[in-house]
Amino acid sequence: MTDSTMNDASSGPPQTPPAAAKRPSTATHHGITVSDNYAWLRDKSYPTVDDPEILAHLDAENAWFEAAMAGQQDRIDALFTEMRGRIKEADTSVPQKDGNWLYWIEYEDGAEYKKWWRRPVGAKDDGSANELLLDEVALAEGKEYFRLGAISVSNDGMKLAYAIDDNGSERFTVRVKDLGSGELLPDEIPGTLSSLVWVAGDTGIVYSLANEQWRTDNARLHWLGQPIDQDVELYHEDDEGFRVGAGLSANEQWLVLSASDHETSEVRLIPAADPLATPLLVKARQKGVEYDVDVYQQVGERDGTLFILANDTHENFRLATAPLSAPGEWTTLIEGSDAFYLTGFDLFRDFYVVEGRQAGLDTIEVRYYDDPARVEPIAFPEESYSAGLGDNPEWAMQTLRVGYNSMVSPATTYDYHVAERRLEVLKVQKIPSGYDASLYTTERLHITARDGTDIPVSIMVRKDRVSPGPLHLYGYGAYGIAIPPGFSTTRLSLVDRGFAYAIAHIRGGDDLGRAWYKAGKLESRTNAFTDFVDVAKGLVERGLTEKGRISISGGSAGGELMGAVINSDPELWGAVVAHVPFVDVLATMLDASLPLTPGEWPEWGNPIEDRAAFELIQSYSPYDNVRAQAYPPLLVTAGLNDPRVTYWEPAKWVARLRELKTDDNVLLLKTNMGAGHGGKSGRFESLRETAEEFAFILWQFGM
Repeated sequence: MTDSTMNDASSGPPQTPPAAAKRPSTATHHGITVSDNYAWLRDKSYPTVDDPEILAHLDAENAWFEAAMAGQQDRIDALFTEMRGRIKEADTSVPQKDGNWLYWIEYEDGAEYKKWWRRPVGAKDDGSANELLLDEVALAEGKEYFRLGAISVSNDGMKLAYAIDDNGSERFTVRVKDLGSGELLPDEIPGTLSSLVWVAGDTGIVYSLANEQWRTDNARLHWLGQPIDQDVELYHEDDEGFRVGAGLSANEQWLVLSASDHETSEVRLIPAADPLATPLLVKARQKGVEYDVDVYQQVGERDGTLFILANDTHENFRLATAPLSAPGEWTTLIEGSDAFYLTGFDLFRDFYVVEGRQAGLDTIEVRYYDDPARVEPIAFPEESYSAGLGDNPEWAMQTLRVGYNSMVSPATTYDYHVAERRLEVLKVQKIPSGYDASLYTTERLHITARDGTDIPVSIMVRKDRVSPGPLHLYGYGAYGIAIPPGFSTTRLSLVDRGFAYAIAHIRGGDDLGRAWYKAGKLESRTNAFTDFVDVAKGLVERGLTEKGRISISGGSAGGELMGAVINSDPELWGAVVAHVPFVDVLATMLDASLPLTPGEWPEWGNPIEDRAAFELIQSYSPYDNVRAQAYPPLLVTAGLNDPRVTYWEPAKWVARLRELKTDDNVLLLKTNMGAGHGGKSGRFESLRETAEEFAFILWQFGM
């Protein structure tokens, strides 16, 4: 089916796709004039979107989406049913001890949202001592969108602070519940975007407000029972590109305040028992130096040792220590390494844990304070996998909670017994409709990019698949975010229909270390796009698929990737899905009033001040490079309340594609009018959107 062959009924569903009005506008930067026919789709009153013409256009696009997909409804329903059948509806997490309580979460049959439970340590596991902390199902009732943000139990276990967002704008409202009475306290803090940290004997909560530009430039202290206009600002960040966050040290004695952008950070420490004390600056910010801090300090000790993860001597980070009394005097504990990418660390009373990646694969090592040479890596059973520490809330942990999965192995929860160096399986993800791992295989390929760089590719196929066949290729490639080769129940709906499923670990992510990230940002940004194209061509050359039989998908910055590669190599792709795509890169990076822009300049460049950055972004920005050519079938999603990728980016992009493309392939835009960046909330409603995505792909492949 094409856009020009829709249902020809005289009434009802639309017969032609909506065409946005062309209203030329121009702007000149560095002597270069940029024209934009669709800038009017940005509501002048944003973040309020109430312009009737704009809303009517988005509604028309949604109606076109519904009309186009109407013939696929049976397929969508079937996909949704099989995807839902792979989810254990009545499910519970493995309880974890924190103080005097065991905590866990549960889903009930048919529930979109979870419930948070606990029971006293030592109580019978018969339900009689179970205490319901928070009921997301009840909180979400009657709401089109619901998302629980931060949730934090007080140190004495008697109060619960939590934050909710009910429209997708990612501005959360904090409430506090008395766990003894079950009643809500009168305290209410709207407009937050942060963790919630209990301090000062559980009499206060540290949080951050989102300002008008959706930036957290502050850390504030709320005293329970006091009006919020009396809250104290503990720290304010003047650099509009930096964001502020708060947490507790591992031993919960220190409040850790961090300010950072994408390449520079700065940390301050405040005694948790005295949050109004003068903050202790660990080390003043230095452009390009990122560091994280935790404190090793036994209860009652006056002095302590800082552990610092920093990239000041090696881009793959080192682990250093410093006396609490001289926090800026760093001594290397673990040297930075080209071979081992240090991604994090966790301190416990008797040992510490280092996490990283070696040759792109996750590594977890237990190390000891009194014996630096003693290194105990945790061994895992497969050659390609994703693994990391789970929830380990106590200072005196002796058994570590660890999570593990691979492209063919469902999620597994382990306890790692440190003294015995032994993994104990606690839970393996259940697939109620059935799953036989022996039917599938996964491998890690390396495909050479045009500049000679080997790009890792994780791939999963059924063993009975016939090559060449259809193949789905996923990519992201930005912000130093690695895409792990993990398990997905929804992916099976493509793989079981003969698709190979591949993840391209392209530059721009940090899959192979910090250098890998740097090689896909700023002036090297286009490497991410060419890597993705070269991976696709390499998969064709290896006989796994054919040109035009590759479906691709990506979201946000991965949506930018989709836009770039359909401009450069449209003939490769049989179907494209771009979720909340960051495609109007130039205009967004030129607008410092937008929520994320100043903080994004270290990632993309600042085209306001730098002509070279302007010209580079203009050369690849998907919206600015749409041209008169044939484009593959395309499904685009957006969220009206999305503060990360504003709704008008995908709306403008689709309008320009409709204007210029020379083909009659399907082009659809679906805007969630009551949601944000993540689409619909709820575990089943989000599945329905995945079912729509896969139905679109199968439709375009004639399957």
